[in-house]
Amino acid sequence: MTELLLGQVIHFSGDPLLEGPEAAHHIAQGGVVVADGRIVALGEAAAMRAAHPQAQVHDYGAELISAGFIDAHVHYPQTAIIASWGKRLIDWLNAYTFPEEMRFGDPAYAAQVADTYLDLALDHGTTSMCSYCTIHPESVDAFFTAAEARGMRAFAGKTCMDRNAPEGLQDTPARAYDQSKALLEHWHNRARLSYVITPRFSPTSTPAQLEALGALWAEHPDCLMQTHLSEQVDEIAWVKGLFPEARDYLDTYEAFGLLGPNGLYGHAIHLEPREIDRLTEVGAALVHCPTSNTFIGSGLFDMAHLAPRLRVGLATDTGGGSNFSMLRTMAAAYEIAQLRHNPLHPAQLWWLATGASANALRVGDRIGNIAPGMEADLIVLDLASTPVIAQRSARADSFWEALFPTIMMGDDRAISSVWVNGKKLR
Repeated sequence: MTELLLGQVIHFSGDPLLEGPEAAHHIAQGGVVVADGRIVALGEAAAMRAAHPQAQVHDYGAELISAGFIDAHVHYPQTAIIASWGKRLIDWLNAYTFPEEMRFGDPAYAAQVADTYLDLALDHGTTSMCSYCTIHPESVDAFFTAAEARGMRAFAGKTCMDRNAPEGLQDTPARAYDQSKALLEHWHNRARLSYVITPRFSPTSTPAQLEALGALWAEHPDCLMQTHLSEQVDEIAWVKGLFPEARDYLDTYEAFGLLGPNGLYGHAIHLEPREIDRLTEVGAALVHCPTSNTFIGSGLFDMAHLAPRLRVGLATDTGGGSNFSMLRTMAAAYEIAQLRHNPLHPAQLWWLATGASANALRVGDRIGNIAPGMEADLIVLDLASTPVIAQRSARADSFWEALFPTIMMGDDRAISSVWVNGKKLR
């Protein structure tokens, strides 16, 4: 069936972070044509109606049609402990994260949390995400099973650790390799799913385990590899103590084959010049997690310096991040950029949550934008979802001024409809 969504439309012809807001386009009375899970056409509403007279029409009036949000770094097993009080990173892991992750060897519990997380994500307009699971294969199976049932494009992997974690959350180099390989072979490129090789971070993996995962990545270079990098200064000091021979934090990955163009490095706040140069040389991607960075007190990501050189995605970092909403995450990214004296335009913020995150995940040709041939993951937003947003947007003199209050103050109430793979789920 061919379907026609009518409303305001936002789409991109390029990267606003590099080309400026002119790379973003707004159609005040637009239409998006969808068939067989793909976007067929977009343009002015009258033209779309005339070209597709048999299409089933969904008229959203003045609401905004956008590509679905893409969350490039989450920990779905931390859903239940989101917004836990205080602590620095290492304390937070020991006090909240590790005890909760111990529960994911139970397939029923893992399935329950996976369903809860994905439903919350969809409620907030997130149609794709890249998630860390736990060391338990059951946690990976639960996540992918739930994502597949919803038709979602999703990325995830077994988190690997063999030191500096509770005994119940440690595997071995051989088991990390064997289980990751088995999960990869079962799930990678099945439906809209992609397996991601996942060492948590250098402090929780021995050199032998990092080497084993580097070998697995060399065997499957089309896979993404995700990990954490330079999140907090005390974490960096810990890494230096654990790897005294390393030139810097990034070298603890590079030395074991875990630096490459399909690498995703979360946080990346306190990078050394050599690290930035090497990440740039190999074409790796960084993931900015602003609500997490402020919540745990990590620091201020340097968007102005890094985005011109590297692919940068945006993420909630659930549950170190304090919200499931990519709108709230955009607002936090704006606030951090302000503190860096680099005010981001609404078009740049929206791109970070859609096309930029898709590019970070190497799927920018499939999701993250509205264009013919792209997969039909779409959301519809009410730009007057609360009284305070409505009164501010009503005074706007431009589309961007009308959109900005939803970025800064919007939440799940702004998401009026969600389409995944051409099917209306919300």
